[in-house]
Amino acid sequence: MSSQELAGSDPAETTDAEPDADASTASDASSAPDTPCPVVDSLEQIGSRWRLVVLHELLNGESRFNELKRETDANARTLSRVLDDLQETGFVDRRLEEDSPVATYYSLTPKGESLAPVFEEIDDWAHEWLAECSG
Repeated sequence: MSSQELAGSDPAETTDAEPDADASTASDASSAPDTPCPVVDSLEQIGSRWRLVVLHELLNGESRFNELKRETDANARTLSRVLDDLQETGFVDRRLEEDSPVATYYSLTPKGESLAPVFEEIDDWAHEWLAECSG
């Protein structure tokens, strides 16, 4: 049974002695899911597999589209969509160089660079806890 179902339980089950306490508890329980956790919010912005792979690759410095495609093994459509998403959310900058040949470069913004310690912690955790990284 969910917390919302519990919060909406039959009022006949409560006693008349403390109606205000029960009402505020029910109200608090039903409003709890409306307050998202910062971890959940963060993962919604950076948590897809391809976003993480691209962000991690860009920690090595500025890259052209085809370099990212080769390094990440993402198909062109997926990579294009991910780069657009990361640019919209402020993690990646796009630079167009119009010299011949025309080239598009991608790099991390300060917001994207701020994820470096997060990736270091994930790497440390993986080496400690995942067998395929320990070998």
